[in-house]
Amino acid sequence: MAQITASMVKELREATGAGMMDCKNALTENDGDIEAAVDWLRTKGLAKAAKKASRVAAEGLVAVASDGKAGAIVEVNSETDFVARNGEFQKMVSEIANLALKAGGDVEALKAATVPGAGKPVADHVTDMIASIGENMYVRRTAMLAVDNGVVANYIHNQLVPGLGKIGVLVALESEADPAALEAFGRQIAMHVAAASPLALSPDDLDASVVEHERSILADQARESGKPEEIIAKMVEGRLRKFYEEVVLLKQTFVIDGENAVEKAVEAKAKELGHPIKVTGFVRFALGEGIEKEEQDFAAEVASAAAGS
Repeated sequence: MAQITASMVKELREATGAGMMDCKNALTENDGDIEAAVDWLRTKGLAKAAKKASRVAAEGLVAVASDGKAGAIVEVNSETDFVARNGEFQKMVSEIANLALKAGGDVEALKAATVPGAGKPVADHVTDMIASIGENMYVRRTAMLAVDNGVVANYIHNQLVPGLGKIGVLVALESEADPAALEAFGRQIAMHVAAASPLALSPDDLDASVVEHERSILADQARESGKPEEIIAKMVEGRLRKFYEEVVLLKQTFVIDGENAVEKAVEAKAKELGHPIKVTGFVRFALGEGIEKEEQDFAAEVASAAAGS
């Protein structure tokens, strides 16, 4: 009997996409022969995932989970929206979101966490689901927010089932105010974030390169006026303030009342509840953002299907 090493298991896993224990069993059954182990996995239907891994997975679900002072958000992708409506897939994503509360925003730690019902790591459980459902899927990203005093509120836009949808938001509020009232207000801010897509919490939190790029464009625009540089500098600063009102959460007009800036709404709520409130962070995940989807026109799709038949 050949000795089955960790490197052999890793090699087989990378070649097939099958789970770690399945790879170990395959190697054991085939006396360490990698090629025979691949065939064994294919025969068992456990290497099916490897055939799917190259396909673009830009659909799926965003999920949120909260535990009072902590909240987590995950994006789990699939190839089609049809799978996102599959009850098994939804159950898996909800389980992963709950595990994300302990992963601290680390996607690799999340993938290594054990799924209670399955008794195996998230990564292996997802691989099993790929083989079962027949479509590529993966845990793309996760994030977490926590507060010492206050709440982490969440919101799912157009949720399919509780906690699952296409856009998810977390908002962290530090305050000694009543948790229930704070939660309700935090949810309103989260709804605002879903709608307004801010880039940062405050001007200081904006990426310096983004600010400089905008400043450069505004300066070029101002110079078209032909005014002196000292006047142009003032014009740029004024236009930058307008830019902040468009992309910074605390400076944006609160969509709930349509009048006040979010920071003013926070001040008003703090006065109402009798305790200071500080928004310490937010996270917004929109399903599939940043993923390059394969574009194919209908005629090409038909031709491709005909060629493969």
